[in-house]
Amino acid sequence: MDGRDGMRAADSDRAAVADRLRMALDEGRLDLHEYDERLQRAYAARTYADLEALLTDLPPVTPAQRSGLAPAAGSTVGPPGSAVTTGVTARWLAEVWSPYLRVIAIVVTIWAVTSLLSQDLLYFWPGWVAGPWGAVLVVRTVSGLAGKEPQRQAVKRQRRRERKQTKRAIKRNSAPPAS
Repeated sequence: MDGRDGMRAADSDRAAVADRLRMALDEGRLDLHEYDERLQRAYAARTYADLEALLTDLPPVTPAQRSGLAPAAGSTVGPPGSAVTTGVTARWLAEVWSPYLRVIAIVVTIWAVTSLLSQDLLYFWPGWVAGPWGAVLVVRTVSGLAGKEPQRQAVKRQRRRERKQTKRAIKRNSAPPAS
């Protein structure tokens, strides 16, 4: 028995175990019922030994950079047609099209204001901005959706998030205790 086993666990320790249990659920190592039971026990745990008992039959977490296996997509990308995939695709489409829509709104507003001020319907020059750029975006959208670009970006985003969390955990663990 390690000397640390009898020490009291902090809320951040319980949250870390809850995150690991969630990852195990996402990986298919736990079913929903067992995850729920362990999660309740994790938040009720008082010592490190109580928390470690919840993880003994789960493999340790290996960072994706050092893993010899292909990293799992995690919960970010679901099967095609699922709500998660639809949300990922919607976010990607918004990232691709929102700059275009903002610029077109601005140039159409400029055209409308100048037409009103001149009291004449001027030539619709915003079409020269909207047309070619829109055509390029349509091609990018079709090729991106066909090549599963939204899912790739979601996986990259998830990996970045996990790296940040790992760095924060390392900083927390290496920080000197407050007096």
